[in-house]
Amino acid sequence: MTRSPVLEISDLRTYFYSRAKQAFIRSVDGVSLSIARGETLGVVGESGSGKSVTALSALGLIGGSPGVITGAVEFAGGDGARAGGNGRRNLLQDLARHVTVTERDGRIVAVAKDEPGWQAQVERSMRGVRGKEIAMIFQNPKSSLNPFLTVGQQISEAIRLHTPVKDSREAKERAIAWLERVHMDSPRLRFDQYPDGLSGGMCQRAMIAMALASEPSLLIADEPTTGLDATIQSRIVALLAELKSGLGVTTLLITHDIRVVSRLADTVAVMYGGTVMEHGPARDVLAPSVEPKHPYTSALLASLPSAQKNGGPHAIDGRLSVIRGEVVDTMDVPRGCRFYARCDRVTDTIRARCMSQEPALAAVTAGHQIRCYLYGDEPRDGARAG
Repeated sequence: MTRSPVLEISDLRTYFYSRAKQAFIRSVDGVSLSIARGETLGVVGESGSGKSVTALSALGLIGGSPGVITGAVEFAGGDGARAGGNGRRNLLQDLARHVTVTERDGRIVAVAKDEPGWQAQVERSMRGVRGKEIAMIFQNPKSSLNPFLTVGQQISEAIRLHTPVKDSREAKERAIAWLERVHMDSPRLRFDQYPDGLSGGMCQRAMIAMALASEPSLLIADEPTTGLDATIQSRIVALLAELKSGLGVTTLLITHDIRVVSRLADTVAVMYGGTVMEHGPARDVLAPSVEPKHPYTSALLASLPSAQKNGGPHAIDGRLSVIRGEVVDTMDVPRGCRFYARCDRVTDTIRARCMSQEPALAAVTAGHQIRCYLYGDEPRDGARAG
């Protein structure tokens, strides 16, 4: 029996407007994703593919204008949902009331947004959700922690704010217990230290402890190993794997490191140019030998360092494989396939369609979808900014 999703994102579009170039930056452009209860969804792709903006949009944390303009974020959190109830709600409820979109030739050319109304609606929808039901681990742990409060004060505050525990002494003991759970050395000592007195790895452990101390229904980990040295990265990944096994928390994992995703994720979404190019079980998406696979996914896997040198599948004459060309400019997205200009698998049969119409995200096997004319014939519906 398929488990119901904790988070289901549908046709999410987050655009920013460049006054200098008088054009939209389509950071997130029609993204649809879902995460089943107890699973980890890994979102992977090159920098600028829209991974982090997708997560921030789902939490209503985008400050730039116009920001989210279309989409739904269905969330099933809370005690009722944990017990098997529905408890679903759209975190972007009544979005359409505050946005007017103008289209021309199938593309969005203008957006009028009631920013105060939109922000007020977001705050109403997110009340009791951010920090409590959905917790987030950000990219830079040192800058994410408050430098004027001790680590213990910040974790204790989260416990008292988002759990039934209100007594300060009990909150302190729980905070120390969570520091122990994330393998912080000398947790009672670290409890009274400020973030500046901790290393990057320690700050990340403190961030993980604070996020989990609220007992969230969903954890969003945004590049949790970025900025850490290789040894500390490995330890943080090992910690996340241990917590996943022990706590079974539903997780949205965002990273550009495929090796992190392959170790932690149950399902994988590959993003490029603001949209999802492939989505499916990790065992199918990340195994180089498994077909079918999107050409972009294949290129990412081929660029990974391999122990095999000359003649190995990930190297040519001892050199790493690279993806030719430049990452697509989301301010000037082509009408056809976004990866067409860098793709080395285009055939004469599909070339015209690749250049003129964007393919739909089509099912190739049960639970496995690919956006490519090599595997599907339908163009993608929906307007994009021009």
